[in-house]
Amino acid sequence: MTDAMKKITILVFTLLTITVNAMAEELNLSVAASLKEVIKELSTNYTKKHPGTVLLNNFGSSGTLAGQIENGIPADLFIAANTEWMDYLNDKKLVVGTSKKTFAYNSLVFAGTSSKKVSSIKDLPKLEKIAIGNPKSVPAGEYAITAMKKSGVLTKLTGKLVMAKDVRECLMYAELGEVDGAFIYKTDALLAQKAKLLFVVPQELYPRVIYQIALTAKAAKNNEAKTFFAYLQGNEAKSILTKFGFSLK
Repeated sequence: MTDAMKKITILVFTLLTITVNAMAEELNLSVAASLKEVIKELSTNYTKKHPGTVLLNNFGSSGTLAGQIENGIPADLFIAANTEWMDYLNDKKLVVGTSKKTFAYNSLVFAGTSSKKVSSIKDLPKLEKIAIGNPKSVPAGEYAITAMKKSGVLTKLTGKLVMAKDVRECLMYAELGEVDGAFIYKTDALLAQKAKLLFVVPQELYPRVIYQIALTAKAAKNNEAKTFFAYLQGNEAKSILTKFGFSLK
């Protein structure tokens, strides 16, 4: 192949790539950090079946994501780790209220690398540093604060709580040994390499962890967004959620 032919081939390939990308439908997903592995796998599977769709994933705490959507970040679909932030956007008419669905359930646990005997929430005052998600924006942090208040240990933990930007940062602190333990979700504990599950927080101490999903107002008339939204409620999505430890009821 001559140099001229090589240049022509490269040019044609480049133009084809630009054309395909221009024709692709981009969907922006704002998803609670604890669903990262689930949504990555579902996104990969979906785009194999729908090669004309590009899924752009934005992971973070539910409160941070809600704030971003409120401030105009591109988002076609929102999955929150509680109902509060979904209701917040619904009240502002930034999500399609009639599209709201329960996506999955989870539970709160405490994990860490501490050598001290920690088998219940009552043992937390023994520890020096405890990571929780910032309760102002992280649902897991809200659940943790509620549980500590109800169990009567919160007032004994002054100066010991380390705030994290989301539940995955809590897990990271626990894995690195930067804290004695962290409040995370059961599904996060299953991903831990070093941190061990020390106890499960009794359900009566905090509201049930409910993940809600909804289309944003921006995506209300987007057929591709509706198709992906339906896919997330199908059997394949349910199977992958179960694989990663989430509950469906």
